[in-house]
This record gives sequence, structure tokens and C-alpha cells, in this order.
Amino acid sequence: MIRLDRDGDSLVVTIDRPDKAGALTAAMLGELADIAEDARDAKLLILTGTGRVFSAGADLDAARAGLATDPVWERLSGAIAACQGLTIAALNGTAAGGALGMVLACDLRIAVAQTRFFYPVMKLGFLPQPSDPARMARLIGPARAKMILMAGQKIAAQTALDWGLIDLIVPDEALLQTARDLGVDVCAAAPAHVAAIKRMIAPA
Repeated sequence: MIRLDRDGDSLVVTIDRPDKAGALTAAMLGELADIAEDARDAKLLILTGTGRVFSAGADLDAARAGLATDPVWERLSGAIAACQGLTIAALNGTAAGGALGMVLACDLRIAVAQTRFFYPVMKLGFLPQPSDPARMARLIGPARAKMILMAGQKIAAQTALDWGLIDLIVPDEALLQTARDLGVDVCAAAPAHVAAIKRMIAPA
């Protein structure tokens, strides 16, 4: 259900569970975290999905069993944030709940026009994962982060672009190629050069 494709210096990680709206089980999250940790020195890491939804967040049965508050979500987003290369979320559709954590941890976010964003922690009685609110607020500001996390608003792709939650809206058929194109210069550069520029933009 998690597919990993390597092409030279780039990695494409695909959540391949379209029949369940990309819902994540504990095993899937663990696999994603392992991949992200192993990809720390990769030049380009692309996250995407299949079907019309990137990920609906935690699998419902697994969420009821405690997955919604499992630290594996934070482990995953932390591993993506620690990558030395360029990380891109190529969103084939809606990103919801805890799945937003890995999206927020990426350097760039591109999406198809039908993508929606929501994180219903207030409604469900859970806290968001620890790093998610701060990352969201850095991208879109505190008030808009409260619109999503506290007021429970579902944000359409165009609004997300206007707010700065995503960086591009692209045609469905061009999604993955656009992500690869954004990484062309990175893949042609020396790893140390890639890492140095990334540190200059966002010092630790």
C-alpha cells in the first residue's frame, strides 16, 4: 500500500490505497517513517497518492484503536523535515487529519484543483500532532491556522494557494511531472550544495 520508486537521485513515495481514500494504518505510517528516515540524504523526495484522495488520515478502525494519537505521526513529519534535499508533496486530492502533518513538513506543496484540506481535531476531540500547528501557522499565519484547526474549516485548493498553504495548482495529468521538474536543478547539484542552501533558507 506504500510504493517506493527510485529514479537516480529522486525518490517517489506513493500512498496506494485508493479504495480506502488513502487512509493510513499503523503499518503504513511506520513504513512511511522508515522511508523518510532512510531518505535523509536524498536530493529529491516526492510524496503522492493514487485516486482522488491523497490521504483521509488515520484508518477509521485504527484511529479508534489509538492510532490517531500515536507518536508515529510526529516521527514521520520530523523525518521529512530533517531531509537534506528538496521534499515535495504532490497532492492528487484531499489531504485530511493527521496526513496533513507530512504535507506541512515538506518544502513545497503542489496540488490538483479538486484538493481540499481539513484537520478536524476540534470536532473529534484529539490534539493535533505537536509540530503541525506551528508549521501551519508559519505558512498561513495564526488566524488562518485557527480557521482550520479550531473552526474546522475545509479549505479548497484555490484558497489554499491564496493563503500560502500550497505553492501551485496543476492539472491532474501534470502533477508528478511538475514535481519532478521542480527538482531538476536539485538533482543536478552536489548533495552538500543542496543541503547548504536549504539550511540558509531555514536555519536550524
